[in-house]
Amino acid sequence: MSRIVLHDYFRSSASYRVRIALGLKGLEYARRSVNLAQGEQRDDAFRAVNPQGFVPTLEIDGLTLTQSLSIAVYLDQTRPEPPLLPRDPADSAHVRALALTVACDIHPLNNLRVLKYLQGPLGLDEKAKDRWYRHWVEEGLAALEAIAAPRAGAFLYGDSPTLADVCLVPQLYNARRFSVPLDPFPTLRRADESASALPAFAAAHPDRIAQEELAQ
Repeated sequence: MSRIVLHDYFRSSASYRVRIALGLKGLEYARRSVNLAQGEQRDDAFRAVNPQGFVPTLEIDGLTLTQSLSIAVYLDQTRPEPPLLPRDPADSAHVRALALTVACDIHPLNNLRVLKYLQGPLGLDEKAKDRWYRHWVEEGLAALEAIAAPRAGAFLYGDSPTLADVCLVPQLYNARRFSVPLDPFPTLRRADESASALPAFAAAHPDRIAQEELAQ
């Protein structure tokens, strides 16, 4: 079997999700860093791998996969244990809704290319950019808290990590970077604490990845 290669950036939320998913599935992989801050995603060499110029991109099973949730679902379908999604259709729909609340409604408004556009062509200063970030994150997390709370356990859904936690932990990591207050979200904080204690989540943390890159 060919080796698994992940093209990612250590601080990319979407890449962070895929690192967690790979870890939960117990899969070893090689990392190829794409430095978004230096614009390496626009290089011809990387565009040949992913024409969209986004990370993560995963080479696995002779395929080149893009989009973090699509990658996670592929991993779950081809390597079903431990599951990232419940097998019951209704429960799976609930977990997908939690994951998509982060991946579709919160994260896209606040990723690096959006923040750079706000400060570049639109001319927002640092304070205004941070206010933009906090507004959308706080609004999104409030909705996520309300949706998750009735069916949460130690994790965002029940007492085992799911795709919802794979999305939650990177989002809360970034929320803390921008000083978003998390006290109003006890369900999210409990799930984040439970997940972060697991080896797969700890190994995928951006600080751990940055340390590994420095050691190379």
